[in-house]
Amino acid sequence: MHFRRLLRVRRLKGTLLWKGRVLMVDGQLRVGIHPADTEVNMTELVLPNDTNLLGNLLGGRLLHWIDVVGALAATRHARKTVATASIESVDFRHPARKGEMVMLNARVIWTGRTSIKVRVQVTTENMHTGAVIFTSKALLTYVAMDENGKPCPVPKIQPATEVDARYYNNAQAEYEKAKEACRSRR
Repeated sequence: MHFRRLLRVRRLKGTLLWKGRVLMVDGQLRVGIHPADTEVNMTELVLPNDTNLLGNLLGGRLLHWIDVVGALAATRHARKTVATASIESVDFRHPARKGEMVMLNARVIWTGRTSIKVRVQVTTENMHTGAVIFTSKALLTYVAMDENGKPCPVPKIQPATEVDARYYNNAQAEYEKAKEACRSRR
């Protein structure tokens, strides 16, 4: 009992918690954080000042929203301030129009020692018809910062589903390929 009090460990319906982190669920030790635990959803309305002359959402405004929701997911994972390191890709598939609702979904798909890769998917909903269209997707990398503004280690991500594992393995392969390319240039 003294040990539990010392570590601030609690049991809650089959779940073992320590400092707010899930350590064990139904007797199974959990290592890392699941991508679903990092998920952030953000909704925006496309207003007239967000559009170009054709009434479509400005790409820069959408990039801003993507960066914000991605940073929120990375911060939720690391529990630290994060800085955008890179935007690997952005695919604009369909325009969002004035008066439509833009829904952004971000989740961490891979972690390195200090870096966090986030996938963002964007859909729009026509508020009058209810039609929902997949409009954009993006991959971004963030770096966790300590209180002195220096990169700091982040918890590992633990894929929980086949889809999570696929995203993780693809990101890991890209990381290994980039690392090998850097070595060969030396």
